[in-house]
Amino acid sequence: MKVGFVVNPVAGMGGAVGLKGTDGADILREAVARGAQRVSPHRAEAALRAIKDRGLEIEFATCGGEMGMAELESAGLRGRVVHIPGSPSSRTDTVRAGKAFLAENVDLILFAGGDGTARDLLDAVGSAIPLVGIPSGVKMHSAVFALTPEAAADSVEAFGKSGTTREAEVMDVDEESFREGVLQAKLFGYARVPDDTTHMQSSKMTYHSGSADDESEELGQYVAESLEKGVVYIIGPGSTTESIAGHLGLRKTLLGVDVYLDGKTLAEDASEKTILELLAQHRDARIVVSPIGAQGFIFGRGNQQISPRVIRKVGVGNIMVVSTPTKLRNTPILRVDTGDLTLDEALGGRRKVLTGYKRKKLATIE
Repeated sequence: MKVGFVVNPVAGMGGAVGLKGTDGADILREAVARGAQRVSPHRAEAALRAIKDRGLEIEFATCGGEMGMAELESAGLRGRVVHIPGSPSSRTDTVRAGKAFLAENVDLILFAGGDGTARDLLDAVGSAIPLVGIPSGVKMHSAVFALTPEAAADSVEAFGKSGTTREAEVMDVDEESFREGVLQAKLFGYARVPDDTTHMQSSKMTYHSGSADDESEELGQYVAESLEKGVVYIIGPGSTTESIAGHLGLRKTLLGVDVYLDGKTLAEDASEKTILELLAQHRDARIVVSPIGAQGFIFGRGNQQISPRVIRKVGVGNIMVVSTPTKLRNTPILRVDTGDLTLDEALGGRRKVLTGYKRKKLATIE
């Protein structure tokens, strides 16, 4: 099988530092100034190592340096450079790489990035070449991404055996509005992906029905009334968690992570660094998260500020998962993708999800 491989080396850098993306040179500079670390090269290497472990026979066409060849070499795999990116690289290089993959007649494109990278490849190849995304961005609303880097290897293997594909939505959001707490997702088109629902994620769904809003209000009120004195609460993004803050009489950044203690806000739209600093000052803490609709992720999508270091500091046993019954019915399996496989295993299994006033339901986390 011939695979085109490309990495957006700056994808996901804004997540842990609370920037919700890295679109644009100014935002990237701000991410670096805040101490952001590279994410996508490591996740790309994890997928490549899984491919190598599976013994898949693949001929890689790739880009020079950190856009592909460096990660292949780090994973002990070989590739042939078909595009040399500029310095620094840009989305133009992703588009040119896609066109080079077309000329090379690759069977599949494996890429590490986020929704913006998926859009660039869709612009370059349309539906001519199927895509598998190694999830490395902050948002990842599109349905072209595997569930985890290791699942990307599984999906490549499944495609190699069956060769069958299906349509998948390519979505993206306006990052500027996203940083202001407004989610404006837009469908940009349909790509082809392996017909592999086991290892590929679905697109994100949101819920706007009156009954779901009522459920969110009930759940938010109950959680707000149940918060313990002297305990720091790290509350993830989402409309359900926003309702909790609303019942406390506090502001909540809809798409960010906020930290509260005894009815007061310790930090709004907090970064990983800020959360760790607060945890160093307060011993007792809880994490409250709600799954992304349909995709089911409770960690690893849009809340990278709640990093493995934060989760370990708080403790796996001090995580509260909340979901309205409507959302949970449409999300039968919850998922985690923290980038730390040992932690992901510890978070997995059967867990009680709070769904309403003194109501809990068992859910499976993978």
